[in-house]
Amino acid sequence: MEKINRLGWADGISFTTYGLRIGVRTNTPAALEQLAAVLPPGWQPSGSPEVDRVYSLLVGGSGRQTHVRRYNLLYADAGRLTRSMTLDDVLARLEGDLRIYIAERARRRVFVHAGVVGWRGRAILIPGASHSGKTSLVAALVRAGATYYSDEYAVLDVRGRVHPFAVALSLRDGPHGEVRKRRAESLGGSSGVASLRVGLVAITTYQPGARWRARPLSQGQAMLALLSHTVPARRRPRTALATLRKVVTSAAVVKGVRGEAEQMCDALLSAAEPRASAGSVVDRPRNRVLAH
Repeated sequence: MEKINRLGWADGISFTTYGLRIGVRTNTPAALEQLAAVLPPGWQPSGSPEVDRVYSLLVGGSGRQTHVRRYNLLYADAGRLTRSMTLDDVLARLEGDLRIYIAERARRRVFVHAGVVGWRGRAILIPGASHSGKTSLVAALVRAGATYYSDEYAVLDVRGRVHPFAVALSLRDGPHGEVRKRRAESLGGSSGVASLRVGLVAITTYQPGARWRARPLSQGQAMLALLSHTVPARRRPRTALATLRKVVTSAAVVKGVRGEAEQMCDALLSAAEPRASAGSVVDRPRNRVLAH
């Protein structure tokens, strides 16, 4: 760490987020503007020199000889995270590592890998790992009128209510399948502000051409399904279990194979209506979550 400290840092920022204190320093003050774009939602500046984790960004560029280029380097505490000739790649790694660190260690919150939207005062959770298709389903629900909360994490408090983590959606919508950042407003939607009670948890697996048929899960099955996507499950098992129990005792939890995202939006939104109490999602004929 002492070697990194001597690299000649010119500027930096410290901030608090979810009870954690984070610092980021750089050798180029101009990089601070780009750094702000990758910080987590709701971060607040901090004047304290003490931090729980420090990131060190060494911006490369041209050396003394114009034909020689230097790597951009990123360190987390004393360990090097990545190096790249492209600064955007390094900033993306910073963003990703920072989110994982927060999800693992956030105080008074439990982070679950899930997409989240709000619908008429309740939240729909769509648990899933990266590249599971949850972002495309979240985007389709936002286009259908749902309120955007997150495409990455469901942030739960001790009451089991979900809070917004409204980062830009990472959608693969370019001509060559590249990832593009899209705000909810660009999809014709809006981002949520207030916490919501969870009304529906939909555990889905994408299969081309499949027709959505959901089956209800027992509370035990629902707990296990959610626990497998809960980031601090090993670090804080008691807190994680107590929080998830609040979710599954008040929400309907269903599981099924789905086809294209747009084809199941009506079913999910109907199932999340306030009239659909836990356990009724597959019992009432008017709730179209059974098949679409």
